[in-house]
Amino acid sequence: MSRTLVQPIGQKRLTNVAVVRLKKHGNRFEIACYPNTVLSWRSGVEKDLDEVLQSHTVYSNVSKGVLAKSKDLVAAFGTDDQTKICLEILQKGELQVAGKERESILSNQFRDIATIVMQKTYNPETQRPYTINMIERLMHEIHFAVDPNSSSKKQALEVIQELQKHFPIKRCPLRIRAAPPEEEVHLLLDKLNAWKASIISKEASASQLSVVFELEPNLYKECHDFVMNNIHGRFEVLSHSLYVDGDTHVDQYNEHEDLPAPLPSDTRDPVLELNEKLQKQTISTESGPSEGQQKQNKCNTCNASFENPMLYREHHKSEWHKHNMKRKTRQLPPLSEEDCMADMDLNDSKSDLKDYSF
Repeated sequence: MSRTLVQPIGQKRLTNVAVVRLKKHGNRFEIACYPNTVLSWRSGVEKDLDEVLQSHTVYSNVSKGVLAKSKDLVAAFGTDDQTKICLEILQKGELQVAGKERESILSNQFRDIATIVMQKTYNPETQRPYTINMIERLMHEIHFAVDPNSSSKKQALEVIQELQKHFPIKRCPLRIRAAPPEEEVHLLLDKLNAWKASIISKEASASQLSVVFELEPNLYKECHDFVMNNIHGRFEVLSHSLYVDGDTHVDQYNEHEDLPAPLPSDTRDPVLELNEKLQKQTISTESGPSEGQQKQNKCNTCNASFENPMLYREHHKSEWHKHNMKRKTRQLPPLSEEDCMADMDLNDSKSDLKDYSF
């Protein structure tokens, strides 16, 4: 009895792919993409479609290699052009990612959010920005979790609001240049005084006076409307990050529509609270060892204490410690380092005498 070999027809199995899925007209359509390229293409970083798609083919199931039927494509998309359908699925579909890839995406977005927070905030005590590592540590302390379906900037603004409840952190003021008409200069100065803005400089040109000042971010829209609509002047944002004397880089700031409203001020002094926390978490190299550290750096076998953990670890590798360990197994008292060296020399001498029998 003969047996026929059955081979699958119309199947193209793909492995190590990023699947983008779109459900439409009651059917499921999938495309196979290269890993870590879909988000780059959606953000505009990657322009070449061939670097994103593994094949210009629409599947009903990528993992099984089942191709989508032409009649289903026409019913759902109105065409059977595979490339056009792939583009629509790539734009509107849901990206299916594996565990490691999802973890990598969330980790990168967490870093992006921390970077935005670092750029938009500063320490009111030192008047300097926080470091990226400090921001990440504070975000972990408030148990922040990344939402992959929300933008990094929106989440960064929410993080700033939450951090301000627990730590001394403030939004960086906006550095703005406004050039009002000559007869409206006094109105602008009165407004700046009411907003408690810090005037940096006044620059007089041939026809107009421009004022450079720093303003709280929550007053941006009110200031913009006043300068542009009420006094019909020129308005320009110079920087949205902390401006330190000597800096030559000026960042342009164009997205102000979702700036958060200022939170009510707290009567407590949060600067001292954060400093106390940081002092507890940070080990100062200049201070001497505490009593607890001395207890931790004490060798009970040799009955000796050490100033720092490095000397304590090196002691355990020394011949002194090894010799006292041998004495401890014989229930003998420990020796000091000098006595230990003398005892070891004596034992060496005895072994040498045994080698030379007279």
